[in-house]
Amino acid sequence: MGSPSGFEFAVRGDDVVIRHHGVTAAVLRGSKANEFLAEVEQGDAQLLMARLTGNYRRGNERTARQHPRNAR
Repeated sequence: MGSPSGFEFAVRGDDVVIRHHGVTAAVLRGSKANEFLAEVEQGDAQLLMARLTGNYRRGNERTARQHPRNAR
């Protein structure tokens, strides 16, 4: 499984705008924005943005698709 990529963020006033491949994926405001900025300094920014926006894969999509419960 590869690491997430294509994310970028910009600080606009008190807000943090997260974009994925140029499209706005999330806007963080207030304490969430402050927490995000603190965590970005400590770890992998791409992974953090992927987690916050829900734009990441867990590696089990093919297995889940083939499960009998999910059959169409």
